[in-house]
Amino acid sequence: MAINYICRHCRTPLGSIDSDQVTDAQLGFHSLTAAERRDIIAYDLSGDITVKVICDYCREALEQHPELNLVASPLQ
Repeated sequence: MAINYICRHCRTPLGSIDSDQVTDAQLGFHSLTAAERRDIIAYDLSGDITVKVICDYCREALEQHPELNLVASPLQ
């Protein structure tokens, strides 16, 4: 099982953890609400997990231009 982190805006791969020993609690997933889990975490048929986060580039762009938060896909 792999846990792949990607940017939710630009889809840049940010990192990966390849371990069956990592728990939801170690990753902080246990503190998410059910709605947050559906929005942030995706599971595929092979058991891999994709976690959508925001990369530094997109975070800075959104901080400098908050109006981009109003657009559905601001930083493709």
